[in-house]
Amino acid sequence: MKETKRTPVLPPLLLAPLCALTLFAGSAFGEELKRPNLKIRGIYGGIPYFSEEDKRPLEELGVNAIFLGSGSITAEKVEYVKSQGVKFFAEFNTLHVASYLKDHPDAAPVGTDGSVSPPPHDWQGICPTHDAYRKHRMDAFRDLLVRFPLDGIWLDYHHAHASWERADPEMPDTCFCDRCLSRFTEDTGVYLPEGSVEEKTGLLLGDLNQAWVQWRCDVFTSWVREFRSIIDETRPGTLLGTFHNPWTDSDYEGARLKKLAIDLKAQAHYVDVFSPMPYHARFGHVTDPQWISRQVKWLGDYLGLTGQKGEAKKIWPIVQLSDWGEKVSPDQVVQVLEEGTAPPASGVIIFAWGSLRKQHEKVEQIWPFYRQIR
Repeated sequence: MKETKRTPVLPPLLLAPLCALTLFAGSAFGEELKRPNLKIRGIYGGIPYFSEEDKRPLEELGVNAIFLGSGSITAEKVEYVKSQGVKFFAEFNTLHVASYLKDHPDAAPVGTDGSVSPPPHDWQGICPTHDAYRKHRMDAFRDLLVRFPLDGIWLDYHHAHASWERADPEMPDTCFCDRCLSRFTEDTGVYLPEGSVEEKTGLLLGDLNQAWVQWRCDVFTSWVREFRSIIDETRPGTLLGTFHNPWTDSDYEGARLKKLAIDLKAQAHYVDVFSPMPYHARFGHVTDPQWISRQVKWLGDYLGLTGQKGEAKKIWPIVQLSDWGEKVSPDQVVQVLEEGTAPPASGVIIFAWGSLRKQHEKVEQIWPFYRQIR
């Protein structure tokens, strides 16, 4: 009897990567995709395959940077990542440690009526002029640098009391506590007449608004300046980065400056890497992934950065591939990465491994892309 030649049937675990490669090759750039200036291919929120059963080398995946929240960092994780020649970065919470208020209620932001401002969508901020809280965070920042040989620390939640990480942000006007009002007068020389809190806030949000907005931005920038000085004193050469709001100056009527107090140009004196958070699905642009590259391009123009070799400051956006609110379809993975790696970006970070690791159809498209642009 003549033997019949059969085509082998591949198991599902082998089929997934091949399908992903096919999708990747069919992308807009396909095999021609090049990112010669892209130096960082990062993952936020976990270490891929960090288990005894499956420790795939990160370089095999194309990953060369890991970002973890400071509270989940261990010596074992740092050693594992850095032993492979991969960079290790920490995310550091600055003004969102809500548990601090339990024993220090005077650190809660105050609204326009003189009462404590409720946490919008349960996002609890802290008054930026509370000296004890500031020292608490600076001490924690210094301790992190002393304990671990990090390649960089990224500031997170470094903005005023608000819930902006969504399509319908809630950004109350704060903080009008006695401490902030006194500091405003001391720092600016602008006199606030005697009267109720409502009368004073009326002035600060009216005729004196320009001075008030600038002062608030300066307060938040002063935190960044102090973080920079701690790095320079404790572990020179460590990068200082920031995960920040991705809006332009005109988005939401200038809310990045007026409501959130994020002055990117002022912070650029101290920050090495800017990581805007253009989470297209979360922010209502699920059908428009090109919104990612438009926002990053705006930031480059705003800061005078092109992504070319030799620039002192860098832009490494963090892009959404995991589901948060709106779902990110697997067929968007490659385009999201294409948009997030376009100049002026010189690095990219994927959000977020914690939930992505269970979404194999997405994951198996990430590694071919990262290897392609390596």
